[in-house]
Amino acid sequence: MKKLRPTSSGIRGTILPSYKGVVSNVPPHKSLTKGRKRAVGRNAFGRITTRHKGSGHKRLMRDVDFIYAKKDIPARVESIEYDPNRTGFIALIVFADGERKYILAPRSLKEGDAVLVSENAPIKPGNRLPLKNMPVGTLVYNVEFKPKNGAKIARSAGNFAELIAIDGGFGHLKMPSSEVRKVPDSAWASVGEVSNPENRLRKLGKAGRSRWMGIRPTVRGSAMNPTDHPHGGGEGRSGRGRRRAVSKWGKPTGKGQKSRRAKKYSDIFIVRRRKVGKKR
Repeated sequence: MKKLRPTSSGIRGTILPSYKGVVSNVPPHKSLTKGRKRAVGRNAFGRITTRHKGSGHKRLMRDVDFIYAKKDIPARVESIEYDPNRTGFIALIVFADGERKYILAPRSLKEGDAVLVSENAPIKPGNRLPLKNMPVGTLVYNVEFKPKNGAKIARSAGNFAELIAIDGGFGHLKMPSSEVRKVPDSAWASVGEVSNPENRLRKLGKAGRSRWMGIRPTVRGSAMNPTDHPHGGGEGRSGRGRRRAVSKWGKPTGKGQKSRRAKKYSDIFIVRRRKVGKKR
């Protein structure tokens, strides 16, 4: 982490990760990049479906491989690069046949390291293999929900899931949220944890840096009128006036409240619910 010198009020107290010596000083690989207009919280009709998103710097999209279709071909890491579209770093790998791809980089991966996607790959950070071929206790990321469906679980900076059991054709994974979930043991996962764990220690220092990232301001519900939010209204500074905190649409939110549907198709795969609230 680097603490910036307070030459102005805007950067006083700003703390950011230091990429020096971690990220390679190379431009992104041209054939694996493209421009794309971001949705910034709008759906196909242009209506806002996710609030507090918009503006921000233009971003070049990197084509990151989450399918890992090339198997049993050794690859070498050419560079570790920053990706503005995610919190973890990405690695440019070159296969023995000359093809290049971007993958999500694990924490200890460096330039020149070997990477292998194979059922019999050694248990080494960056390698990818089915859960059933891993020993219990292995830390994994980029995990599939279904075989050949692409990596979906544990993709943010510093995240990982822990394989705690193999039983009845399923692997039991302790998720980053502390939930224990069953995943088919034929699903593939990468060994290790996602790079850039210091990302959660950042202090942006000023509102402008949030706007550069495409994050728009959030207004408290208690500062609104009753017509705009269930927490609104009252004389002066008032409490929310109800026992449970709710969203703008009256749904339970925050403060450790359960927001999951009572009956959901994936309930049969959950062994232990995630811990919520202050006790977590």
